[in-house]
Amino acid sequence: MLLSLLIVALLIFMTAFFVAAEFSIVKVRGARLDQLVLEGNRRASVAKKVIENLDDSLSASQFGITLAALGLGWIGADQIEGMIQPLVDRLNVSSSLATILSFLIAFLLIAFLHVVIGELVPKTLAVHEAERLTLLVARPLYFFTKLLYPFIHVLNGTARLTLRLFGVQTTAQETAHSEEELKIIMTESFRSGEINENELAYVQNIFSFDERIAKDAMVPRMNMVTIDEEDSIETIIATVQEHQYTRYPVTRDGDRDDVLGFINAKQLFTAQLVKSDAPFETFIHQLPLVTEFTPLQEAMVKMQNARTMMCLVIDEYGGTAGLLTIEDILEEIVGEIRDEFDRDEQAEITEVTPGHYRLSGLVLTQEIEERFGIEIEDDVDTIGGFVLSQKANARTGERFVLPGEHELIVREIDNHRVVFVDLILAHKDEIQPELD
Repeated sequence: MLLSLLIVALLIFMTAFFVAAEFSIVKVRGARLDQLVLEGNRRASVAKKVIENLDDSLSASQFGITLAALGLGWIGADQIEGMIQPLVDRLNVSSSLATILSFLIAFLLIAFLHVVIGELVPKTLAVHEAERLTLLVARPLYFFTKLLYPFIHVLNGTARLTLRLFGVQTTAQETAHSEEELKIIMTESFRSGEINENELAYVQNIFSFDERIAKDAMVPRMNMVTIDEEDSIETIIATVQEHQYTRYPVTRDGDRDDVLGFINAKQLFTAQLVKSDAPFETFIHQLPLVTEFTPLQEAMVKMQNARTMMCLVIDEYGGTAGLLTIEDILEEIVGEIRDEFDRDEQAEITEVTPGHYRLSGLVLTQEIEERFGIEIEDDVDTIGGFVLSQKANARTGERFVLPGEHELIVREIDNHRVVFVDLILAHKDEIQPELD
């Protein structure tokens, strides 16, 4: 009786082992095993070999499960039935009924132990502790696969041949993830607390970075601060004091379509301090050119090659469309960058109250769609452009309805340029803002 119980227990343990191995090696992350291998974990090295030969490893696990199940059905049921038979005989029932009852009880008991102990428990444990169990089962599973490799090879070959008969072509296992899959992985990692909100935002911005063009990040032509080649040093000093930039485009006769290059204010003022007699033209540096539709990545490489921090953006007619700086490009990834001179600068998107946001007229409609889920179907790039497309002579206080019954209120206009607008999300508990 003791030997029979040991055999049954061994067969159930074998089932549990191979089930745990099957689920854990599928669930475990390959990148995590790579990290453990680099840290010198020997068990991880074996586990890596198991994962690299996943088809053979899964076939070995399934073969082990099948052998254990057959053993339980052949040996376990008979042994358990023999142990139960004397107990059933005490019920004073007919021999035929006693045989049937013994068989049913033995069958149900074996099935219960096989399903719960041999299948469900190891499966649940493998799903939640995939890494730990993979490291634990990898070595014995590796040797079991090697021991029965010829047989497993035949089984795998037969399975592939069967699939081909039904028109199913088997391909190599894919280990790489697509961009969308990586986004989903990062989002799930954020929800589980593995990464924080800033890290998630950085990754999402990097994925969308290659879709951005110079037009999306540039300083528009009308917002450019320039210096004319004929300006006096006093005028230049006053401009620098007012705007606190380091580099300024230099124009001819104040024409922003005729940009000669740019000057570095630090370099110019240093020369003034040492009373240099160098002409103003020597401080003008060449300004790289990109078009409105140049990808940001390409524009950044162009600035790096030219060793400059800015480039001029031109439109399809060859005129100046705006100015693009390295800081503008970095802000597309890490968000708005502020220094000690930006204290009075208002953020492009500011939450006034829950559901009430103040937006700069330069905020991209694409950014509004990504942040608020409001899709603005119009041939414009900015929210200020949307307002003007709806009404060219819009005035402060005018209201416009966005898709989804969201409301847009003009807050400030400067010479036909929309400076700020208010976005009121369509919620029942939303309080309408007071207009000045």
